[in-house]
Amino acid sequence: MQTDKDIPGISCGLHENNILEWEVMLMISDDCKYYGGGFFRARLTFPSEYPLLPPKMKFETPIWHPNIYENGEVCISILHPPEEDQYGYESASERWSPVQTPETILLSVISMLSSPNDESPANVEAARQWREEPKEFKKKVRKCVRDSLEADG
Repeated sequence: MQTDKDIPGISCGLHENNILEWEVMLMISDDCKYYGGGFFRARLTFPSEYPLLPPKMKFETPIWHPNIYENGEVCISILHPPEEDQYGYESASERWSPVQTPETILLSVISMLSSPNDESPANVEAARQWREEPKEFKKKVRKCVRDSLEADG
């Protein structure tokens, strides 16, 4: 489970030398509309069935986002198991497949930060605020960014 290349703004390392658990640091570039300048810690946990089943990703730094549960777990199609969606929202092609890599996961998460999917939110209140109160949403996110800098420093 090596990463093939370095991705700017992303640092990964093993958690306690466990190859199935990666510590991730996302240093969000300033061109990201909401989270720019933030330093967010997360953890990728790979199942023993990897790459047949997807890892889980969980932010350890608090983050306010429509596609991240309040406990930090990321809800994104690429991390959903490779089966048909019982609700008919996602096609199987959008879900996990063994050709995905840690890079594609992390790039998808970075992309998700810039463009939330509010049609299938993990955090309903964040999605509502993103749609209906964009100024308040941005204010809350900027606080997360400031807090992430204090937590890391």
